[in-house]
Amino acid sequence: MYDVLTTKRMENGVAVYWLEGNERKYDTFNFQDLIDQKINALDLLDNPSGYKIDVSDHKVIMKK
Repeated sequence: MYDVLTTKRMENGVAVYWLEGNERKYDTFNFQDLIDQKINALDLLDNPSGYKIDVSDHKVIMKK
């Protein structure tokens, strides 16, 4: 899992960015994906440092 660096609102969801080594990568999540994962999209956009991303399972996880 990687710490989320930043997020960007897209037309149908949210792009989530993280660092893997020295490379900046991203994945996109549509709003239904985030709802199914019980992730508040507005909070993810406003507070990206409060989240981690599990790339292998395509999930966003709130830090405790």
